[in-house]
Amino acid sequence: MELIETSSVTVESLPVAVFRTHLRLGTGFANEAALDPELAQYLSAAIARVEARTGKALVQRSYRLVLRAWRTVDAQTLPVAPVTSVEAISLRNRNGAHITVLPGRYRLIGDRHRPQIVATGAMLPAIPVGGQVEVDFTAGFGISWDSVPDDLAQAVQLLAAQYFEARTGASASMPAAVEELIARWTPIRLTAGGHRG
Repeated sequence: MELIETSSVTVESLPVAVFRTHLRLGTGFANEAALDPELAQYLSAAIARVEARTGKALVQRSYRLVLRAWRTVDAQTLPVAPVTSVEAISLRNRNGAHITVLPGRYRLIGDRHRPQIVATGAMLPAIPVGGQVEVDFTAGFGISWDSVPDDLAQAVQLLAAQYFEARTGASASMPAAVEELIARWTPIRLTAGGHRG
C-alpha cells in the first residue's frame, strides 16, 4: 500500500497569526512577520505529527491510494479520514495501461475513523495480475483552518509551541495535554485476532 498526497496544505491556510498570538510574540513592529516562515514550519511539523497519530487530515486535500490487492473482495478501508469524496478508481495492468472503474460499481461509506469503499455488487473490480488499483480521493475537515475541530486545532498550537521552544534545546516529546486533546480522534487498533482495516 502506498498513500500519496496529490495536493498539500498551503502556507496561506496555516494559522500563523493565531500561532504568533499564542506564543505572545510582539505585534505592531515593522519586522513582525520576519518569524512567519519559521512559525509556519513549526505548524506544519505539528500538523504532520497530529495527523500521523490520529489518522485524520486536518485541512482538506487530495490523496491517491495505490494497492496491489483489495483488503477484502467487497470493501477497502481508506487510511485517512474524514473522506469527503472519491474522485476516481483506476485499474492499471503490469504494462501501465489503465481503465477507470465506473462510479456505479462502488460507494463511499463515511466514518470518523474508518471510511470505506464498498462494492455495490458482490465484489470490487478485480485488480489485474501484476497490476494495481489507484484510488483518488479527498479527505479533510474543510478547506480552511476554521473547519478543524477545536481540540485538534489546540493540539497543533500546543505541539507547535513545544517545537518553537525546542529550538533552544527544550524537549520535543509529545506533551500530555496534546495526547489528551487528540485522544477521542485516535482510532482504536484491535489486535490478537481482531479486525484491522
